[in-house]
Amino acid sequence: MARLTNHLRKNPLGLQLRGQLWFYTKFPFNPKSSDARLGTYFGCKSRLGKLRKKICLETNFGSGENPSLFWASISPIISVKNHQIKELIFVILITVMYSFTACNAKKENEQNLLEKVELTYASGFTISRGNNFWEVEVTQAWTGADRIFRYLVLEENADKPEGNYDAIIQLPVEKIVLTSTTQIPHLDLLNSTEKLIGFPNLNLISSEKTWKQIDAGKVEDLGAGPSANTEMVIDLAPDWIMISTLGDDLKYLDLLAQAEIPAVINGEYVEQHPLGRAEWIKFTGVLLGKYEEAKVAFEQVENDYLEAEKLSASLTDSVRPTVLSGVLYQDIWYAPGSESWGAKILQNAGGDYIFSDQNGTGSAQLNYEYVLENALEADFWIGSADFPDLETMGNTEPRYKAFEAFKAGNVFSYTQKSGRAGGLEYFELGYMRPDLILKDLIKILHPDLLPAYELYFYQQLDAKK
Repeated sequence: MARLTNHLRKNPLGLQLRGQLWFYTKFPFNPKSSDARLGTYFGCKSRLGKLRKKICLETNFGSGENPSLFWASISPIISVKNHQIKELIFVILITVMYSFTACNAKKENEQNLLEKVELTYASGFTISRGNNFWEVEVTQAWTGADRIFRYLVLEENADKPEGNYDAIIQLPVEKIVLTSTTQIPHLDLLNSTEKLIGFPNLNLISSEKTWKQIDAGKVEDLGAGPSANTEMVIDLAPDWIMISTLGDDLKYLDLLAQAEIPAVINGEYVEQHPLGRAEWIKFTGVLLGKYEEAKVAFEQVENDYLEAEKLSASLTDSVRPTVLSGVLYQDIWYAPGSESWGAKILQNAGGDYIFSDQNGTGSAQLNYEYVLENALEADFWIGSADFPDLETMGNTEPRYKAFEAFKAGNVFSYTQKSGRAGGLEYFELGYMRPDLILKDLIKILHPDLLPAYELYFYQQLDAKK
């Protein structure tokens, strides 16, 4: 390029050529001639031949939206009779156009380049970061799901990359709708509680921050059923709605899409690692434009959990008390499977789970006789539904009274804290704070390991409340 520039400088037509090249290509040749003088030198209208075809072939120029405009612009240059000058111009045009093409390709590649964000425990979603955008995939929306849901989150003034997405979210976000109480702690921890404008069955909520918004009339009750009232959601026009696959909201995905309301699926309940469910706050963080804050919040929970886990990690089997869990419902005893979220926390707390032979991540369905035979002498009964006291529990199902844990009063339920309308905080905050559940269980099973700690979710059932 230095040789070309030098040639232009020494050539008798150098100034005019530089000016004309700048005029048509915007390449910095610092023109010093007027348009009139340029026209004098390049006004020739001789027939364009092979050179024009060659430029089109070599540069792919002229195949755009208005090729005739381009050819009309460069015809005076190509038509110059001086072959040396024409060849020189051709080389420069090729160089400049190649540079433009390469720069555009590089820019496009940079825009579409994705950097995967590492997740430590969660396996049901992925996060990738691009140039001013985020790509989120939910790979396990529900147990056994074979469909992947892809979401695009665009930062302010970002260009949309190529690709197909189930929902596109534009930041900043001001109004959102949630459908599960387990999602509410994410807003509280990310200082975004004020963004909630709708929720189905407000009485289930225990968050005091959210209740302040409800009292102020800023949160719409979307119905008392298992899913949100879709017509009300459409009227609210949120920036996005988060759907839990435990409800019936999935069937409204198409309707919400037609209303241009981004609907994102939260499959946190599928995670079986205690910290896996908590890590879904990063999912919400991306949707709110607060990934870094979500990362910090999760790392605090993670550190607290791992520190508590160390307390019971060295306990031998001989000092691990046996633990019964679950209750009867319609003559079937439902208890956590040994690979479930709850069973893993119990084991991490230093408990010997009676039903550790019941494989699975869901609930094991057992008959009363099997439970009585295997758990009659269990030291503790943890997770006995939401009974307020032992008397109520025994009167509801007299067969409970046969267990030694019941007789000894070693029955614990997760009813310590509830919201003003009766919603249990365990069901709302438990997914996000497994560290508190773990500490509760360690305190129950091995109180000497946490002498100053007070139970947060759990409480011991008294003979009469």
